[in-house]
Amino acid sequence: MDECLFCRIVGGAIPADVVFRDEQVLAFRDIDPRAPVHILIIPVKHVASTNDLEKEDDLLTGKLLRTARQVAQEQGIAESGYRLVVNTGPDSMQSVAHLHVHVLGGRRMGWPPG
Repeated sequence: MDECLFCRIVGGAIPADVVFRDEQVLAFRDIDPRAPVHILIIPVKHVASTNDLEKEDDLLTGKLLRTARQVAQEQGIAESGYRLVVNTGPDSMQSVAHLHVHVLGGRRMGWPPG
C-alpha cells in the first residue's frame, strides 16, 4: 500500500506527531484539527474503511476504541467528554482510504454533527 498516505505514515516515510503506537495501532495529531484535541487512530494493518472489516478484525476494532479511551485520558478530555468519528465512503467525506477514528475534544460539541 505504498500509495496510501496513512500506510506511509505507519512506515515512517511521512512524519507525524505520534501520541501512541504499538504493534496494532498508531495514534497521531490531525494536521488540520477541528477541535483543540484532534487525534487520528489508525490500524497499522491497511484496512480501507469499515466496509472492508472482516471477522478476523474484531479484536482490532476493539483495540481502536480502547486506544481512543486511552488517548482521551492522556489528553485530559476523558472526563469532560469527547467524540469519536469514523467516516466511511465519499458521502461521509472520508478523505483517506485507510480506516481511522477521529478523537475530538477539548470543547463542547454541537449536535447534529453533520
